[in-house]
Amino acid sequence: MESLEKKDTLSPDEKREFLHLAAELAEKMQGIITPDEERRVKSLCRKSMAMHASPHDSHDMPKAIMALRAAHLFADSIDRDHNIILAIILYPLLEDDIADITSLRKEWGEDVASLLVGLSAVQRFSNKNNAVNQDNFRGLMLSLADDIRVIIIMIVKNLTLMRAINLHPDSQWVRDVAFEANCLYAQLAHRLGLYKLKSELEDLSLKYSNREIYSQIAHKLNETKRSRDAYIKAFIDPVKQKLEEAGLKFDIKGRTKSISSIWGKMRKQKVDVSGIYDLFAIRVIIDTPPEKEKSDCWMAYSILTDMYTPNPARMRDWISIPKSNGYESLHATVMGPQSKWVEVQFRTRRMDLVAEKGLAAHWRYKGVKSDSTDQWMNNIRDILESADAGPMEMMRHMKMEDYEKEVYAFTPKGDLFKLPAGATVLDFAFRIHSNVGAHCTGAVVNGAHRRITYKIANGDTVEILTSSTQTPKLDWLNIVVSQKARNKIKQALNEEAQKLADLGKELLERRAKNRKIEIDEPTLMKLIKKSGYKFVNEFYSDMATEKLDVSRFLQQYVDTVAAEEEETRISAGEFQLRPAEEPQEKKRDVLVIGGKSINGLSYKFARCCNPIYGDRVFGFISSEGTVKIHRIDCPNAANIRERYPYRVVEVEWSGKTGDTLMASIRIIGNDDLGILANITSIISKEMNVYLRNVAIDSHDGIFQGVLTVGVTDQAQLNTVMKKIRTVKGVKDVSRI
Repeated sequence: MESLEKKDTLSPDEKREFLHLAAELAEKMQGIITPDEERRVKSLCRKSMAMHASPHDSHDMPKAIMALRAAHLFADSIDRDHNIILAIILYPLLEDDIADITSLRKEWGEDVASLLVGLSAVQRFSNKNNAVNQDNFRGLMLSLADDIRVIIIMIVKNLTLMRAINLHPDSQWVRDVAFEANCLYAQLAHRLGLYKLKSELEDLSLKYSNREIYSQIAHKLNETKRSRDAYIKAFIDPVKQKLEEAGLKFDIKGRTKSISSIWGKMRKQKVDVSGIYDLFAIRVIIDTPPEKEKSDCWMAYSILTDMYTPNPARMRDWISIPKSNGYESLHATVMGPQSKWVEVQFRTRRMDLVAEKGLAAHWRYKGVKSDSTDQWMNNIRDILESADAGPMEMMRHMKMEDYEKEVYAFTPKGDLFKLPAGATVLDFAFRIHSNVGAHCTGAVVNGAHRRITYKIANGDTVEILTSSTQTPKLDWLNIVVSQKARNKIKQALNEEAQKLADLGKELLERRAKNRKIEIDEPTLMKLIKKSGYKFVNEFYSDMATEKLDVSRFLQQYVDTVAAEEEETRISAGEFQLRPAEEPQEKKRDVLVIGGKSINGLSYKFARCCNPIYGDRVFGFISSEGTVKIHRIDCPNAANIRERYPYRVVEVEWSGKTGDTLMASIRIIGNDDLGILANITSIISKEMNVYLRNVAIDSHDGIFQGVLTVGVTDQAQLNTVMKKIRTVKGVKDVSRI
């Protein structure tokens, strides 16, 4: 496409807009920007015109008008801040060298100059943006800006540009700007709680990048609204009834998703608008006191999953462990009418208030990658929402301290990588690829040769130099700071050690074969451990380097094998019993679970403790909505009660017996001939008791066994254990 013709002067329409915007801004900033400051700004503008500076940029956008539009947008949407409005207006003059930073600092003060320096630093890399990873470029911007106000100015300037390019003739440039707005500035706006700006950026981005899809979705949303509302009503009406019967006080509400969000779901699910039923997010907001928040949310969740089949893989529990940004909610995805998956969110009034105010960053829970500045960004968002004296004034002294923990550097091709602060050329090489790091000899940084110890600075362009003869060294661990580089260096050093160990193992096997000695692996391992080695590779490495005499070790091995053969005898440890088929669980209502509101939930007996009739038990509501029954003294009971007390329900036996349940018994005794046969004989003679499985371990004349038996209740199990204790040689019998 031919380059656009540059204009030397503003058109009549542009002049009228410039004068109108300037007059409106002066009125809007009355009492904030003084008449003297207004006079000095106008003087600089006249100086710009006298120096014949082009009033348009390379894409024919009027620079002064765009600055005034951005100043208006900032004042209307965020804050009428004195220094920021001046910085927005003055920046084109600095960019065109009409005024230098020294004179601007002297005339307008250190804070305005600092904002202008931050804007210059950020825009220095904007021409590389389309070629780099957007998450890393966002981090580079934040680290270079050093002031969050600079980032907010950049968001406003980008939205101003997006509004202005609707009919621009350079379609490729428009698509590039739309891509940058969606991937970079919309995400930053969302982090900062500037939701209105973020939504407009995303919708305009979709409009410019795929105008046809944008128009189709908007049209179809209007067409399908009635049927969509009817489906959601059919879904929530029975849920509402059940929740009311359980005595819960609640509201159910929904919100319409943006067009860009709907388009994202259409692509992911490969459906059209009619196939997406979460165009409205269904939320159940429960009114409950703080001490019952979690238990009531889980009760509502259990009721829903009892009515509709849940998808456990898509269950999200952010009330047990809230997100780092404070977001709390319990999400369930269930199969609704017409076999459609529907997501329902359960939260309390307090949780909903936190989320709606933006104190919990919505961008995190929608899947956007997080970084180390989550809490810092939340604090900034709080200031934007609640500052009485002007949020920008409060942000004036807040610096980007968290980004001092990271550094960003480019490859010659324009790819951008994030590294921890203090990272060296060697870290950068391993960040690119393990092989590049392993053969790194140095780098060319910004055109100058540097050693592997050179520390990377923000914005550096680094070209790694390699050699095929270079290999990782032990002292490299003192040069790198990134965990990836350390792990790869250790891995390479371990691989070298493994090669040496393989040589030692091959030497031992060859000598053994020459002497016609068959190596038994367990016996060899015992002898290596007896020789004082904690790791087998250390043993083989010493053998390869001749620190160990192979012939002498083989003679020790032969002597050890001969001694073990003399002690060999048949013991209970050789006895194995094939497990019987697990009986089908009988569907009898032998338990009473919780209160009336959740009666009838399905339950299972926990395998970790195998409760039987008569045990003191409790119930735990699993993510599938099933109640799992545990013994009070279950090994996992303390952890469950400590972490999830609101998911624990009271359980009692109903008085109905007859079901056969599994119980495990641990037996310790002398490894005497026939002792196991005596124990199994007792069990086989007991009425309605059967042996399901046996596991035996014997050592130094003592055996320890675990028997799994089927019994009907605790009394029957106690009888079996009492009879086993009478067997000669049995030292201890206990239930697991």
